[in-house]
Amino acid sequence: MGRCYISQKSTLFGNKRSHSMNAIKRIWKTNLQSIRIEDENGKIKKIKISARSLKKLNFKRV
Repeated sequence: MGRCYISQKSTLFGNKRSHSMNAIKRIWKTNLQSIRIEDENGKIKKIKISARSLKKLNFKRV
């Protein structure tokens, strides 16, 4: 199961409810993007980050 490197968001589990309130299991997956960034030592690191964090923090891709 994927997890965001910044916000630690992962998959959510729950129920989808119909009009008659019948419960149907479902999964909400995070929108993870795989990017390469450069750390302090100059090494290239590959991380998974959510689309919301990527948009908010403006990471420089390598």
